[in-house]
Amino acid sequence: MTPKETGREIGEWLNYHHLLRFRAIAREGGVTRASRLLSVSASTLSEQLAELEEWLGEPLFDRQGRALVLTDAGRAVLDHADAIYESGAEVLDLFRRPGSQKKRRALRIGAVAPLSKNLQFDFIEPLLMRPDAAISVSAGSFDDLLVRLRSHDLDVVLSEAPAPSGGSPEVFNQVLGEVPACLVGRMRHLDESKGFPACLKGVPLFLPARHTPLREQFELLLAQAGVEAEVRGEVDDMALLRLLALSGKGLALTSAIVVERELDSDRLRQVIPLPGLSVRFHAVTVRRRLPNPWIEEVVLGIQERIRRFIRTVEESQPRRPISRSVSNPRWANPKKVRPQKDRHSRHP
Repeated sequence: MTPKETGREIGEWLNYHHLLRFRAIAREGGVTRASRLLSVSASTLSEQLAELEEWLGEPLFDRQGRALVLTDAGRAVLDHADAIYESGAEVLDLFRRPGSQKKRRALRIGAVAPLSKNLQFDFIEPLLMRPDAAISVSAGSFDDLLVRLRSHDLDVVLSEAPAPSGGSPEVFNQVLGEVPACLVGRMRHLDESKGFPACLKGVPLFLPARHTPLREQFELLLAQAGVEAEVRGEVDDMALLRLLALSGKGLALTSAIVVERELDSDRLRQVIPLPGLSVRFHAVTVRRRLPNPWIEEVVLGIQERIRRFIRTVEESQPRRPISRSVSNPRWANPKKVRPQKDRHSRHP
């Protein structure tokens, strides 16, 4: 008896068993691979897929030779199948944890590829000593990570940019903090007497990629002062930008937290604060029936961590207007201003 025949007798219903097997076929890219994953014969899966399509009244795949390509209806059904699968996993995770043998709760983080590794480490650090917490971090493009977030493959996405609101499920952007930007390097010869930004004329610069808000803010600042930047390199990876700053071949534009460890150890010397320039970091989540309990804890933790860092920067800024001097502020050597208890082991 097919689901459709049974449905006529007892009213509208959906065979979730068939739905989740359809999900496996879509995720694995075909019936044969899904049958190996599920330890079910390919003929059985094909039969169940046909029953589901008959019941829904729409083809879920286009058969193109041996390949199965999702139709528009198939993509819509897959979105719901993903959500149902995730909800089932949440129920098991919450209730199948007897006594002291509690199953670890996973926090699945997506990090936009160029994002500072220091910030990523700060985000997960509060959970590293928790025996009941398991952490996974996936890097990727913002758009791809948002797709995974909406399908509940991820719990949170870390990004410098907020996600657009609207859509289903509902998206939330939480600001983790706004960190000052600066120019850092190990250059031995920099004519500070000209003042900022005139002192940058002829100075090799390493900048973030053009599409980043920080790069756009910086170029606008120079344009307003009539200074043309000498760009020697542009990269979208903060770890590489840090290495370029350490090379001694120029100054790198970055948020202060990206190079905090190098400033702590005095490996980077020149620090030029940039008036009004900063990088804002976000934690992007979606509405869930059973939200991950770790998210609120780590978001609050990193918000406080960034606030402490910014206070250190502000307290050690030079009192002279930045536009008239580029003398190194005292926070270029945080050892003089940062209490020992605020030190963190940094991971670039």
